Amino acid sequence: MGVGLGDDVVIVGGGISGLATALALHRKGIRSVVLERSKVLRATGGAITIKANGWIALDYLGVILRKNSLQVKGYTFIDLDKGTRSTEPTRMEEGEIRTIKRGDLVVALANELPPGTIRYGSHVCRIEPNGGGAILELSNGISLKAKVLIGCDGTNSVVSRYLGMKPPTFSTTVVMRGLAHYPEGHGYEHVFAVYKKGRVTLGRNPLDDKVVYWEIMQKWTPQFSEISRSQDLIKVASLEALKCFPDEMSDMINKLIPGSMNCTRFGYHGPWDILLGRFRRDAVTVAGDALHASSPFLGQGGSMGLEDAVVIARCIHRKLSEACPSPEAYEAALSHYVNERRARLVWLLVEANLMINMKMTSPPMLRIASRVVKSLLFRDPMGNARFDCGPF
Repeated sequence: MGVGLGDDVVIVGGGISGLATALALHRKGIRSVVLERSKVLRATGGAITIKANGWIALDYLGVILRKNSLQVKGYTFIDLDKGTRSTEPTRMEEGEIRTIKRGDLVVALANELPPGTIRYGSHVCRIEPNGGGAILELSNGISLKAKVLIGCDGTNSVVSRYLGMKPPTFSTTVVMRGLAHYPEGHGYEHVFAVYKKGRVTLGRNPLDDKVVYWEIMQKWTPQFSEISRSQDLIKVASLEALKCFPDEMSDMINKLIPGSMNCTRFGYHGPWDILLGRFRRDAVTVAGDALHASSPFLGQGGSMGLEDAVVIARCIHRKLSEACPSPEAYEAALSHYVNERRARLVWLLVEANLMINMKMTSPPMLRIASRVVKSLLFRDPMGNARFDCGPF
């Protein structure tokens, strides 16, 4: 029999992490409310790569999305400056690696939630302590009491600030992403292709036979703050970045799916932020990017958030099955969550930050040293991707 908490569990943020956390709690019979500042479900955007550990978590959540994507069969690296090309097939031991539309995942998660779980237009502007929980003040003047508060509100998290967590470091790299649609089929192999020319890198990954996900990485400049606000400006900037690439790349940008583009300067936490940081205060904690913003080079941001959802629901359910709901029981549950996730996240962010040093414009000696350290610490390069967060 499930543990009934009414609306005692409040989740801030209705993105992938917030919806997955609400669904994980729902699967255990625990009701929650999701506060989403947007007026509607945020089902737009590009795509998200989910590795084996993310698919394991989705299986625990009971969300079936494999039919919406193709298995990535390998990786191709093309250096347009040097004229070189190399291909690495994916290995069976790597497990599933698929890229799906972000909107498909968001809708699938939201559709599994009870009606009324998501409260749209709910912008949290202030948090105050209240016994073991918190009082949330919304921009519309409403105050809401939470016995358990979980922040899944991204890199600019109001809950992270309440906890006193160190904000993520923002990179000197900007990433522009989008989806292209080929009505007659694109004809590309089902591999993740990476093209590099000068200081611009283009990634291309077919989602199915007609839709391609693309991402462009280049040096961030202040003008991208304005560009990020407009789909038209992102398209212009993307075409400008690819002007020296083969014409088929510009053609891909011109086949964009409306509303699918975004432009971000990615932020990331260091492993020391998790090792030494405090990401629980009483019965308040964080999950997803609010806890462990990561570089895109590891492709683990979404999968890590799905893991968080399963683990936090398991910890809350187990602890509240042992004791009557009380501030102490809630705090003990979140303490278990923090302890279980800390070691996993530290190890994963070590690898993610080594990847940043290897991929970005770091000094040559730092790139070499990072490559050596990574080869020593991560002899199994897919070990993190095969991680099983465990069932409910």
